[in-house]
Amino acid sequence: MSLSAFAIAVLLLLLTPGPTNTLLAVSGASRGLKASLPLIAAELAGYLTTILPLVFLAAPLLSDQPLVAMGVKLASSAWVLLLAVRLWTRPPAICATGGINGACVYCTTVLNPKGLIIGLALIPSASLSSFEALSTPLAYLAVFALLVMIVAIGWLSVGAAILRGVATARPRLIGRVAASFLVLFAVSLAGRAVGLI
Repeated sequence: MSLSAFAIAVLLLLLTPGPTNTLLAVSGASRGLKASLPLIAAELAGYLTTILPLVFLAAPLLSDQPLVAMGVKLASSAWVLLLAVRLWTRPPAICATGGINGACVYCTTVLNPKGLIIGLALIPSASLSSFEALSTPLAYLAVFALLVMIVAIGWLSVGAAILRGVATARPRLIGRVAASFLVLFAVSLAGRAVGLI
């Protein structure tokens, strides 16, 4: 896959609503864009925590381990359901410091199946044997990191610009709508993991 085709595929994947993007939008709505910017580093760190071992170590090994892949998807589904319960019962308050934080975004992103797709299917696997063998995956990773930052700013901005008024007037509504999206995502992920969808 060419670098430009990779960039388009990753951009479309990152723009797709999912658990991390939901958290970013909710944080933008509840805390504003500026206060939510540190979450971008947590998201990038979460993706790299998943992707780097896949690209450099696990890609050849996991192709023959469908049970491991199913286990990761089910763990991701359980985490997303836990986030949905949390958002439903305790929606983030405007300007709250105890709402969505970097640790929450990091853990959600580590468990986000988008990382598996990017690490196993989109970025070429790397060999640690020489720098030349590393240069291609490193270029892909640099483009990926840039796209993560751009898309994260977009999701935070959507939350801050569009959802903030609703979050101010009806904070429970934003939390419950976000929780509903997370439940749908978790059920879909679990269904695909066990072969029902």
